[in-house]
Amino acid sequence: MCGITGYIGHKQAYPIIINGLKRLEYRGYDSAGIILNENNSFKLKKTKGKVSDLEKICSNLNSTATVGMGHTRWATHGIPSDKNSHPHLSNNGKIAIVHNGIIENYDTIKKMLLSKGFTFQSETDTEVLVNLIQYIQDSQKLNISTAVRVALNEVIGAYAIAVIEVDQPQEMVVARLSSPLAIGIGDNEYFVASDASPFIEFTKEAVYLEDGEMATITLKGVDVHKIKDNKKVNPIIQELKISLEEIEKGGYDHFMLKEIHEQPKSIMDTMRGRLLVEKGIIQMAGIWDYQEKFLNAKRIIIISCGTSWHAGLIGEYLIEDLARIPVEVEYASEFRYRNPIITDEDIVIAISQSGETADTLAALKLAKEKGAFIYGICNVVDSSIARLTDAGSYTHAGPEIGVASTKAFTAQLAVLTMIAIKLAKHKGTISKEKFNSLLTELESIPVKVEQVIKDTEEQVKKIAELYVNVNNFLYLGRGYNYPVALEGALKLKEISYIHAEGYPAAEMKHGPIALIDENMPVVVIAPKTTHYDKIVSNIQEINSRKGKVIAIVTQEDSQVKNIVSQAIEIPAVSEYFVPILASVPLQLLAYDIAVMRGVNVDQPRNLAKSVTVE
Repeated sequence: MCGITGYIGHKQAYPIIINGLKRLEYRGYDSAGIILNENNSFKLKKTKGKVSDLEKICSNLNSTATVGMGHTRWATHGIPSDKNSHPHLSNNGKIAIVHNGIIENYDTIKKMLLSKGFTFQSETDTEVLVNLIQYIQDSQKLNISTAVRVALNEVIGAYAIAVIEVDQPQEMVVARLSSPLAIGIGDNEYFVASDASPFIEFTKEAVYLEDGEMATITLKGVDVHKIKDNKKVNPIIQELKISLEEIEKGGYDHFMLKEIHEQPKSIMDTMRGRLLVEKGIIQMAGIWDYQEKFLNAKRIIIISCGTSWHAGLIGEYLIEDLARIPVEVEYASEFRYRNPIITDEDIVIAISQSGETADTLAALKLAKEKGAFIYGICNVVDSSIARLTDAGSYTHAGPEIGVASTKAFTAQLAVLTMIAIKLAKHKGTISKEKFNSLLTELESIPVKVEQVIKDTEEQVKKIAELYVNVNNFLYLGRGYNYPVALEGALKLKEISYIHAEGYPAAEMKHGPIALIDENMPVVVIAPKTTHYDKIVSNIQEINSRKGKVIAIVTQEDSQVKNIVSQAIEIPAVSEYFVPILASVPLQLLAYDIAVMRGVNVDQPRNLAKSVTVE
């Protein structure tokens, strides 16, 4: 959940680290800090607030240090404050640590250390860990790398850490368990980060530590071992695929707006090489190689969190409707704790933008232990979920920096749609004619998304002006569009801090209708597809209670346009594809309202992009 970056080499470390922290702020931004090792002396600066606040207090930091590390935090143990900010020092001031994760048995260790005379300046579990490392090093006369390994065998929890020692200015020790960590391999220089974005302009080569691995980094190279038994590991150097341009704003005011506009390309990239209309096939190796498992599955269980869970709900509608395979959609955070019934005849599909979501990873491990076949849908190559699964599909959405997911969501829908259509063809649950028709229509979706952005962007901005000061929204949809309502409400909550609820339109009369009055805007996804007449009736019920209806409607549908306060038109498509198109104006609405309210759109309060702790 936090962002770690570090550097060892021949360049000045400070500008590399501070720039890396800016790129990692999507992982957390309630405090930040940096530590440099210069002439066997630590220079430490840290503060509550964003990386820009850290830069201000570092304005007079004249350092030629070539070794250092930094951290941007999303608070778990201890409130956001200067003292709880990372890096943390050991009691003797000789060891520094940055940490992403949670040490679950910190309290037991802290009590032991207190009995040995240690004192603590912060409320964090991280300060406990760095003092445990000091205690082990001092009591057992170990070097820093060995002391870290011994200490990590004593802790329970999840972590990615980087550790430096003041007396070893050209050495850094890093380790990971259930939290990502990458090592960039440069020309006689090395970079450490939670992902590759901080060092993409310096090198295209990286080593991704596996769970339970640690590395000692010096100018001589990277030495990787297992934490548990110190067994040596030969690291695999991978070529990075992302570019610097992909992780910069490119002239847009916010990453979120850029990523909304990137959706035609990200959907097309996700379908490229898979959707082959001229050949009349959908080519997905992860499905093809295990086709019998999918076709004979007793059920599919989709596990995910947040926006990915909403994508999973739409996937349930698609797969059950087209391929006639039973599907259950579960919150990963609940699935793992309720003793679920899983068999070797089940297929478990995990959906995650980052591929590092802690609850989803834990749920996958449980399902794997029970013998289920595991399939992953994620956006980050070589992420933890990608490595854990038996097969899967990357979404190819490109880096998504804005905390509120946009292009990753619609790319997930593109993958799920292709899976459903492909399974339906091979199961014989749709005709050849319908299959070919769906392929042709799906191929047109990126162009239609581009049309929706072009046609609705200014209109949505004007609608946002009307509702920028309201306190509550209701979002309604039926069938495929109920999850779209959930996602629209989530976007508004995440970035504008307006309370919003998504509801099945048919359930409105079972409670939410009591909330409707002239002050309650209601967003209704009302395309001219299945359930159209019923959704029209729902709108009339809202009107009779003086509610303000903002409707997503099919182009040239005058019936709904004439009975709502505002209508946003999308092209006519089959109901399978409406969720992709309808989501786009809802993303724009949330974005515009948030901007007008003066909110930091890309970094909404209390949130972080990648939830790598439970």
